[in-house]
Amino acid sequence: MSVIALGVSGGIGAYKAVEVCRGLQQRGHDVVAVMTRAAARFVGPVTFEAITRRPVITSQWRPGMNSDIEHIAIADQIALLVIAPCTANVIGKLANGIADDFLSTLYLATKAPVLLAPSMNTNMLAHAAVQRNLEALIARGVRFVEPGEGYLACGWVGKGRLAEPADIVAAADRIVAGSGAKTMAGKKVLITAGPTYEDIDAVRYVGNRSSGRMGFALAEEARRRGAAVTIVAGPTQHDPPVVDQLVRVRSAAEMHEAVMRVAAGADVVIMAAAVADYTLARRAGGKIAKADGPLTLTLERTKDILADLGGMRDALGGAAPILVGFAAETADVVERGRVKLARKSVDMVVANDVSADDRGFDAPDNEVTIITPDSEEAVPLQSKARVAARILDRVESLLSARPAAPARR
Repeated sequence: MSVIALGVSGGIGAYKAVEVCRGLQQRGHDVVAVMTRAAARFVGPVTFEAITRRPVITSQWRPGMNSDIEHIAIADQIALLVIAPCTANVIGKLANGIADDFLSTLYLATKAPVLLAPSMNTNMLAHAAVQRNLEALIARGVRFVEPGEGYLACGWVGKGRLAEPADIVAAADRIVAGSGAKTMAGKKVLITAGPTYEDIDAVRYVGNRSSGRMGFALAEEARRRGAAVTIVAGPTQHDPPVVDQLVRVRSAAEMHEAVMRVAAGADVVIMAAAVADYTLARRAGGKIAKADGPLTLTLERTKDILADLGGMRDALGGAAPILVGFAAETADVVERGRVKLARKSVDMVVANDVSADDRGFDAPDNEVTIITPDSEEAVPLQSKARVAARILDRVESLLSARPAAPARR
């Protein structure tokens, strides 16, 4: 049994925190409730006291505090700090180190993992100040359960409502289960990143605008979760994160060889690279001299790495890695992603629109749809680090649902 601190801040979603508390208890955890002054205007502390059978902490000025500095004592005891709902105000405090109540002080004092479930008006969530604060917390390793979309208490319809209690409980349980042994510890993850360059001659090449940022964000997140990570990276101007193995390649053929060599020993393969579909049928030996007339280049299909991985998966059966492909499209994004999922025999496809300048290729942000055979999850525009975390959450779910495979030798 783990002790979990459940922070409740002042939003209408506070009533759902009662269900979160009960759900955590049903998973076998001991819950101590910490309420802000505003939260107590939505739900009475006595409700949480009746459920937890513990005093609810509402102030750091309780009589007798000198004999027991309570926020330090609790900070040492808890395995996880969950804040649900987490308002824009509380997010701002945590991001900027403001400790003016018990909950914000507890955040600064604890070394336990932190899970936030934001809840606020749609415009507030999209505001640059809130997004900046979320990015700061992400960079510190804080985990999130993304808010849902729908009818909000303010009367608007959009993104910002508190995630369902069952989803918050499940996320908390995964983190606690991974404490001390990270959630992907013992897993081998292969990730491709960046473009490939197909040489025309000694000077020129055919390439694309992929920067490698998405693949590198995935590698960094997988490494943070304890996985042993190998990156196969095409030419990119961005520095890769520190991983267990980095393989540099240039062409689609080189990436194919490297991926197929490493993939058989991996638990997860994520093909985030933008691999060329065509290469030169014959490369010129030197530089092609400029002439007055047109230049004709003959292209031929490259080997389809993802399709070959799908074939390998079919051959390996239960010992095959989880396969994740990316579908970079400019139209009919989800439909084409679903076709790719079926045609290439993979577990999951991450489809994204690369026609806009503020997302996708060579941009710090992305907006994707995560497609599996039985689901579609739209991930709104946000940093590639946050998108990577959402993708790996789904990968972990696929890993946990897969029957145990025979140990690899």
